[in-house]
Amino acid sequence: QVQLVESGGGSVQAGDSLRLSCAASGGTFNQYVGWFRQAPGKEREFIATTNWNSVYTYYADSAKGRFTISRDNAKNTVYLQMNSLKSEDTAKYYCATGYCANSGCFDKRRYDYWGQGTQVTVSS
Repeated sequence: QVQLVESGGGSVQAGDSLRLSCAASGGTFNQYVGWFRQAPGKEREFIATTNWNSVYTYYADSAKGRFTISRDNAKNTVYLQMNSLKSEDTAKYYCATGYCANSGCFDKRRYDYWGQGTQVTVSS
């Protein structure tokens, strides 16, 4: 069973950048690997996802133009580059892997394996 471990979170100022990493062990990623986030008192929300060869990549509107998802299959690692961070980006960020298609990839229920998350705090 694949295990996912996120890293790279931290506390930054608005306008700064962070790169999150999601490493898989004990197996490989499924077809899609996605990033989600959850702020206190809110639902876990979709941020971005990419398929195994990065041909299909989807972003939430909140991420478009600022965040970039990428994967290095040789390293069994997926990244989320986050630029121009805002205070509203403050949340715990999770990576997950599963099988999906098109708009279904926005749905967290399509993802079978999840990491424990990494906290991102953005101060204004």
